[in-house]
Amino acid sequence: MRHNKKFNHLGRKTAHRKAMLSNMACSLIMHKRIATTVPKAKALKLYIEPLLTKSKEDTTNSRRVVFSYLQNKEAVTELFREISVKIADRPGGYTRILRTGFRLGDNAEMCIIELVDYNENMLKEKSAKKTKRTRRAGTAKATTEAAPAKETVKEEAAPVEEAPKAEEAPVVEETPAEAPATEEKEAEKAE
Repeated sequence: MRHNKKFNHLGRKTAHRKAMLSNMACSLIMHKRIATTVPKAKALKLYIEPLLTKSKEDTTNSRRVVFSYLQNKEAVTELFREISVKIADRPGGYTRILRTGFRLGDNAEMCIIELVDYNENMLKEKSAKKTKRTRRAGTAKATTEAAPAKETVKEEAAPVEEAPKAEEAPVVEETPAEAPATEEKEAEKAE
């Protein structure tokens, strides 16, 4: 009986499954992202996350344990030299699965599994979100929002006030982008 044995066998015998997961883990470590099917990616996630946790502690024993799973010296050195440094402060969740659609041949659900700290597009988006948050809290956004509003008020008020107050300059502060526009308006008024 197989009560409470709930991992995915992936339609393979034990030796084939272990070899496949080992090869996929090595590829993920070397290339930082691989494309595969969703069930294989979920199985790989269960396989590689304990190895990534083990790599945080660089001892001879942990290197031997990781090598017994991966069977690839280059992948082990890459894991302990570069990846473990990046994931040192992360408490878990080292991989991300992004679904990409369905394969044409057999309609299998495909995905990309990647190491979280190595996706530069997501890191850029995350840093952009952080700057937006600081701008909301600070006064920088308030001035940038107020500046376009002042421009529209000037444009609306300028035709009304042209005749009686042609020589008076407005007291409103101008940004460098507004200065050439007002000089052109004054040149047109003079003509």
